[in-house]
Amino acid sequence: MPGSSSDAAAPVYIDTTKASIARVYDAFLNGKDNYEIDREVLRRVQQIAPEAATLAVDNRGFLIRATRFVASQTGINQFLDCGSGLPTAENTHQVAQRINPDARVVYVDNDPVVLAHGRALLEENDQTHFSAADIFKPRDILNDEVVRKHIDFTEPVALFQMGTLHHYNGDSPSSAEIMAEYIEALPSGSYVAISHFLDPETEEHSAIARRMEETFLHSPMGSGRFITRREMHELFHGLELVEPGLVICADWWPDGPRLKELDSVSYCIAGAVARKP
Repeated sequence: MPGSSSDAAAPVYIDTTKASIARVYDAFLNGKDNYEIDREVLRRVQQIAPEAATLAVDNRGFLIRATRFVASQTGINQFLDCGSGLPTAENTHQVAQRINPDARVVYVDNDPVVLAHGRALLEENDQTHFSAADIFKPRDILNDEVVRKHIDFTEPVALFQMGTLHHYNGDSPSSAEIMAEYIEALPSGSYVAISHFLDPETEEHSAIARRMEETFLHSPMGSGRFITRREMHELFHGLELVEPGLVICADWWPDGPRLKELDSVSYCIAGAVARKP
């Protein structure tokens, strides 16, 4: 794993003794905005599943294809991307605005490194905005000044929770209750896209999912739950799933025929896009 270019001089407000979800995800994507503590999480998970980075790659691919679908097929031009993470190639605003230059994107994240990149984004794209808030507190997000200024809740919205809810460690409210509060606030015709670590409940892949979960939870990051398909369906309560429904991320409208066999970890992250009637 390449070292971060900024290991030697981390900003004073960034605690490099604790792993950050956004920076760990960046490490999984072979990015440069991460520190040794973040790469330690990657190495631990790779001891269990050498192809662990595929989790992040599949998640990013699903984000790109879901954004492309919403921007090109639904007429929606406003996106609320919760837990945006760090920039890589093909972020939500880049994909959406390539199809529709008028698309507005509001990213929400409260990681200090992400916030620094978010401020840089504001300077280069007047259709892209950033809010520092806790995505697991829907009421705070829905009443946030930046969100309210740039997202019109009288018109359909695309709400993304890509690879975020599996990092929620709270018991009350549940992840399903958090999503229910978001969904209730969305107008009819809105779309919701969610990806989540999955326990496939198969003899071949369930064991690796649970070993990865154990490693994530006891790593310096301390989060990363794997849930069943039934539990994941609960996150979309009241919504109509778009074909092909809830599937592993690699199987959600892939860009072409599959010539190579999937890594085992590809069966351990799933996603879906759904419409609010």
